[in-house]
Amino acid sequence: MKSIKNILLYLSAFVPMYFLIFVKVLIDLINDNMSWNVLNTLNLVTLILLILLGIIGLYWNIHLNKEPPKEIIILKKENITDQHFLGYFSLFVFFAIPLDLNYISGYAMYAFIIIMIGIVYIHNSLYYINPLLNLLGYNFYEITYKESGTEQERNAKFFYRGTLEIENKTYWVKLKNTNFSFIDKRKKKG
Repeated sequence: MKSIKNILLYLSAFVPMYFLIFVKVLIDLINDNMSWNVLNTLNLVTLILLILLGIIGLYWNIHLNKEPPKEIIILKKENITDQHFLGYFSLFVFFAIPLDLNYISGYAMYAFIIIMIGIVYIHNSLYYINPLLNLLGYNFYEITYKESGTEQERNAKFFYRGTLEIENKTYWVKLKNTNFSFIDKRKKKG
């Protein structure tokens, strides 16, 4: 089950790109730059499916996370969202290179690229590289924290919607892993 969540989380990182490609294919079909055929219909269906699976994966990881919440005190924070922008941008530019999706070879090449990037993404726990979260208003932080009632300091990477304040605040987190977790804004105290 965990591997399915990770695959869906990977798919969510590319939802903006899937949407852009969907719009491009749809506009080409409407303007008769492409013909309606089985492959183009398969492209549109695949893109819709990837968009839906990505959204479901993100929702599942944010809202349906079964990890027990932990109360933490954030000692230090650094917003590192901007450090990953070029990584997002380079992938989007790469996919803007015209792959002719009118041909099975272009479609297969596109699928193999997505699979190869996915293997690297999941194997290296690169869950924080997710432009959809940035578009939804989340910032990515590297933080030093300690759990309430302990003195041991730990480091992790967290998403937080908005700007994270740390002065005299405690937060609740469901720690999925040290590379992808969310700070719960609704449960902060202080």
